[in-house]
Amino acid sequence: MNCAEAEIMLHALLDGELDAGHARDVEAHIADCPDCAEKLAAFRAMRAAMAGADLKQKAPAALRARIEAALPAAPASGRASAAVLPLRPSRRSFFSGFGAGAVASGALAASLMLTVFHNDQDQAVANDVVSAHIRSLQANHLMDVETSDQHTVKPWFDGKVDVAPPVIDLTAQGFTLLGGRLDYIDGEPVASVVYRRRKHIINLFVAQHLGAAHAAMTARSVQGYNVRHWSGQGLEFWAVSDLDGEELGEFAGKIAASLRPGAAS
Repeated sequence: MNCAEAEIMLHALLDGELDAGHARDVEAHIADCPDCAEKLAAFRAMRAAMAGADLKQKAPAALRARIEAALPAAPASGRASAAVLPLRPSRRSFFSGFGAGAVASGALAASLMLTVFHNDQDQAVANDVVSAHIRSLQANHLMDVETSDQHTVKPWFDGKVDVAPPVIDLTAQGFTLLGGRLDYIDGEPVASVVYRRRKHIINLFVAQHLGAAHAAMTARSVQGYNVRHWSGQGLEFWAVSDLDGEELGEFAGKIAASLRPGAAS
């Protein structure tokens, strides 16, 4: 293993995403390479610094007191003054209105936070699957079971992952089934079904929980690779390739269509 190969895997090693064989290879390289060992140490130090930093800020406790002090005094009692002067908000009514507004604002903020969280979560998974795709392109990392027979690939995953990934043979439609591989995303084992379109490799990652569920297919580009993500049959699918985005979308569409109820196997 050279430094370029090891550097790709340093973050995966730090996050516990490598299988035992790959982790052993990277650790052996680091033991003999001071430059890569220094990079790994810097990554670990940065991670520890971020985890220990106090990044939360609280509003000062005196804020409510300052707001109350800034409010006008309660109006003098008397029917005449009440009839002539417009009503001014009391502190209680002010904070009641403020509380109602806060509830509405909180609900809106929660929905926005949920959207942002899902977007961030999906982006993190997209980065991980692209990293796994890049690792797979290195020598002898692409497949654990190499065959175009879908009835051989599918049972190979039994006992290795929590779910049985669907293996669809699309060779007649221009996407050749090459085999399958056990991979790790965010430290969890996932199935990767491998296809080829001309000279382009496609990794189809399949897991029960791999990002936020999306009934509609989403598209993005990460590090120059095209990514398609969708949900179906209780599973999450991530297709990654340097294939043209339109062709990768065609591939993903054919996989999704083949899994719909009533579709021919």
